[in-house]
Amino acid sequence: MHIPMYFQENVTAFEALHRRMDRVLASGRTRFQNYVIFDSQGFGKVLVLDKDVQSTERDEFIYHETLVHPAMLLHPNPRSVLIVGGGEGATLREVLKHPSVERAVMVDIDDQLIEMAKKLLPEWHQGSFEDHRSEVVADDARAWMENHADTFDVILIDLTDPVGEDSPARMLYTVEFYDLVRSRLNEGGIMGMQAGMILLTHHHCHPVVHRTVRESFQHVATYQNYIPGFFLKFGFLLASPTIDPHSVPAASVQERIEQRGLALSHMTADYLGACLVLPKDVQDALDQETVVSRDASPFWLTESGAPGPG
Repeated sequence: MHIPMYFQENVTAFEALHRRMDRVLASGRTRFQNYVIFDSQGFGKVLVLDKDVQSTERDEFIYHETLVHPAMLLHPNPRSVLIVGGGEGATLREVLKHPSVERAVMVDIDDQLIEMAKKLLPEWHQGSFEDHRSEVVADDARAWMENHADTFDVILIDLTDPVGEDSPARMLYTVEFYDLVRSRLNEGGIMGMQAGMILLTHHHCHPVVHRTVRESFQHVATYQNYIPGFFLKFGFLLASPTIDPHSVPAASVQERIEQRGLALSHMTADYLGACLVLPKDVQDALDQETVVSRDASPFWLTESGAPGPG
């Protein structure tokens, strides 16, 4: 008699998901985080870091296309790209689909996770680590940026949320960090980032991130998408000193998709425009947020999902 195992993911302090694990492929701890990779009939392979599902085999393309292509398509000719985080290699994979890219630097602190992804998650990276345009750096991304004056056309931030008072990610969600990001953008550059779930009833990550980024960038736009493997709608951000994401017409985005020969499975020009349209409650939350995260008092998510001191 087969008795299935289940993984319980605590989405918030008050809600949890149960996912059946058909086979555990790997589990343990790197120097920085706990990990589990398991097979499931529903979503295929599932990657878990510090008890939170990061992506799943069958729908990771939705998350990664949503993160990468809006920023890449709003830039007329992205040649250099910096990825902050992104250890599975899928963000890098999507960046390299753009033929104009000459250099893609990925900086992730966890070299052990990168090596594990190379071996166990080929469906994610699809050889992107070996592409001649790729530079994979195992380092603290903020420290690397502070020590390197390299500038980029597009910077993509693919990090976990700053959950808990001791989260090291806290220092990559502050005004000072976003000022650093802005200083590393070429003229006409743009930043794209994952910016927390849209669950405003009792989880307030996204409005704080949006409010903080507004301190550093003239143009900031939230866009959102439903990620099936998360069972939630997630928020993303576009930010630029010069490009207003709302001002680039869908026809221009579509033209760039065609000119670049992008074979996308999820994102289209019209859908990008739709993702940028926000319902009133979300827009009100962004307009009314007052918490700004700074190095002296970085915000973090409490157990209930509220922002800690910020």
